[in-house]
Amino acid sequence: MTKPGCILSVDVEDYFQTEAFASVVSRSSWGSYKLRVDVNTQVILDLFDEFNVHATFFVLGWIADRLPLLVREIAERGHELACHSYWHRPVYSLNPDSFREDTRNAIRAIEDASGVQVTGYRAPTWSITKQSLWALDVLTEEGFEYDSSVYPIHHDIYGIPGARTTPYAWKTARRCLLEIPPTTYAIGKMAIPAAGGGYLRILPLRFSQLAINQIASSGHRAVIYLHPWEIDPGQPRLNGPWKSRLRQYWGLHSLSGRLKTLLQRNQFVPFRDALSEVANTAPQIELPTRQLVMAL
Repeated sequence: MTKPGCILSVDVEDYFQTEAFASVVSRSSWGSYKLRVDVNTQVILDLFDEFNVHATFFVLGWIADRLPLLVREIAERGHELACHSYWHRPVYSLNPDSFREDTRNAIRAIEDASGVQVTGYRAPTWSITKQSLWALDVLTEEGFEYDSSVYPIHHDIYGIPGARTTPYAWKTARRCLLEIPPTTYAIGKMAIPAAGGGYLRILPLRFSQLAINQIASSGHRAVIYLHPWEIDPGQPRLNGPWKSRLRQYWGLHSLSGRLKTLLQRNQFVPFRDALSEVANTAPQIELPTRQLVMAL
C-alpha cells in the first residue's frame, strides 16, 4: 500500500522564545539564556537522515545570526530553509512597516548564514489572522512564493475559522501567493487541529494519522510541523501561566517516539518539492482589502 504523502517542517526556535512565555521572558533577555536549539536541531537532522527524509526548516532570524553554522548545515544536509520572522512577534502586533523590517532582517540573517535564497514564510504562532491579512501583500512584495501561516481553526490567540483546509492561492496586488495550511481533521464542518506541535504531543497519535489519511484521500499532502524544543524533555521549566505551562510541557517525552512512527508510516517532502503540484490545483482567493478585513 502506498504511504500517504506529507510535507514535513520544523520551526527553528528555542524553548524560551515561544509565545506561551512571552509575558514572562522579554526579548531583551533572550541573550541571557543558554541556547539548546542547536543540539536539539542536530538530533532532528540525524533522525531525518535515519529515515532518509528532507524537510523545510523555518528559521528564526535571531537564531540565524547567532548560529550561522547550524543554518548552513541544515542547507548542506539537503533541507529547505525558510523564514520564521526575526523576533518571533505575532504579526497582528505589528504594522506593515515593522513587519517588513522584521521580515527583511530575518531573510538577511538566514541568507547570509547559508547563501541560499529564502522563498517560504511561516508566521510566529500562526499569527496571520483576519486582522493581519495585509501581511500577505508585504510577503509578495518581498519576493516570497508561499506562506504557511493561516490555521483554519478556532483558537484563543490565532486562526481563521472557516478558512480553507487545503492549499489555495491568495490573489494579492502584485501576484498570487500560495497558502499551504497546517493539517486539520474534518468532523462535519469543524476543523480539528492535528499532526503538529502540541496537537501531535497531546492528542492520540491515531488521531494525527487519521487526519493525514483524510487529507491524502482528498488528493493533498498533510503538513506536519514541530519545534526543536519539543523533543527536549530536559529543558528548563519557565514559571508562566498554567495554560502556557500546559501547552509547552505536556507530552514532551512522547514527541520523539511519535515522530518516528509518523516517519515510518508516511512519505515526506519539504515544501519546495510540493509547490508545483500545489500551484496546479490551488484555487485562487481574493485577498480582502484592509478596510473589509477590519469589518469582518
